[in-house]
Amino acid sequence: METYKALTPREIVKELDKYIIGQTKAKRCVAIALRNRWRRQQVTSDLKDEILPNNIIMIGPTGVGKTEIARRLAGLANAPFIKVEASKFTEVGYVGRDVESIVRDLVDIAVNIVKAEAANNVQPAAEHAATERILDLLLPLPEIGSNGPPTLADGVSSVQHARSELREKHERTRDKIRSKLESGILEDKTVEMDVSEDRFSMMQIFSPIGMEEMGLNIQDLFGGMMPKKRKRRKTTITEARKILVQEETNKLIDMDKVIQEAVDRTENLGIVFLDEIDKIVGDGGGTGPDVSREGVQRDILPVVEGTSVVTKYGIVKSDHILFVAAGAFHSTKPSDLIPELQGRFPIRVELDSLGSREFVRILTEPQNALVKQYTELVKAEGVALSFKKEAIKEIAAIADKANRKMENIGARRLHTVMTTLLEDLLFVLPKPSIKEVVIDKKAVHETLDKVLEDEDLSRYIL
Repeated sequence: METYKALTPREIVKELDKYIIGQTKAKRCVAIALRNRWRRQQVTSDLKDEILPNNIIMIGPTGVGKTEIARRLAGLANAPFIKVEASKFTEVGYVGRDVESIVRDLVDIAVNIVKAEAANNVQPAAEHAATERILDLLLPLPEIGSNGPPTLADGVSSVQHARSELREKHERTRDKIRSKLESGILEDKTVEMDVSEDRFSMMQIFSPIGMEEMGLNIQDLFGGMMPKKRKRRKTTITEARKILVQEETNKLIDMDKVIQEAVDRTENLGIVFLDEIDKIVGDGGGTGPDVSREGVQRDILPVVEGTSVVTKYGIVKSDHILFVAAGAFHSTKPSDLIPELQGRFPIRVELDSLGSREFVRILTEPQNALVKQYTELVKAEGVALSFKKEAIKEIAAIADKANRKMENIGARRLHTVMTTLLEDLLFVLPKPSIKEVVIDKKAVHETLDKVLEDEDLSRYIL
């Protein structure tokens, strides 16, 4: 597990602060949960298997940072991570995705992560092997004669000397071509080579646990029973190198070790972000089968509790996978979940609503702040865009007012306000006469006041 980034909780919160404003309680909870994954790995006694992850429910309205916390968490933890929406699943026995596909998708992601790491480790060897194969294409080995069955000529010294000279000449020419390859002067030269045709088929698998669409490589499924199809094609040295490096990388990677490591990481370090969990809370009223609510809760329960899931890489256990759930819980509350599922999410943290003060910080402080994003976008047109402090305060105030006047969509309202504010500028660019644009308080009001005042316009635009 050397590749796992063992950040301390303080370091994790510090990293999250670069992108998410406020929400200290939620950041602390996920930071502790993430660090606990590493702490458990250090336990050497039998107690290690008894230490279960403390799953978390994040409660808060849309646009306050729940999904962003989870997304940034994935970047900090060099571990398998998947975000799924609870409302996409249906109860067993109905057409749709079954909940165990969460674990299948998670182990697929883990395999891709580990395979990428393995590919990085063998990259130098793969590039060297690819270069040798390109040299074989540019300068095929001459028919010297000693490779076939023994002949009387093999014992003649003059014949042996001639063959030796031919080999030396071939090696000298090969070294010259290698030097040209390394200098890059042959990159546009065309070569003819055999390329394998990888054909992936999507197969629908019908099983007792539901219907799944799985991408299966038929070639791998039947092993050597089906020979790989190859076709002849002309390509440049640059493209040929990419193809050959990929082929050589695949030869050098031990997929059995990759799968073993991927399954291990999934079971011990895997993180699942279960969004919109409030959408599967039953209304307690109605009769008949409830395929999208309580039925789904009962199906999710074994996966969260710990079960063995059949995947194309073998059996994967979900006992130590960390589940982070999130929901707005506008018309429901976490206590409306079935009791068994509530018990599997012992940590609950409520995220704060955002107002104009937070919006000012969101617009300017994070590394991916909207003001910075639009400045870079306009810079691509050769225009210097800047915002005055009072303009940013007005943008934040208008976004807050729109949230209170209409549906509260949190920080996402800033996207709509900024888009409306800069729409005319983004449309006219590029324009030679425009080299610098300064957005001040007056410009904000001129553009946005008429939208806010018009009830119909504000409803559809903001």
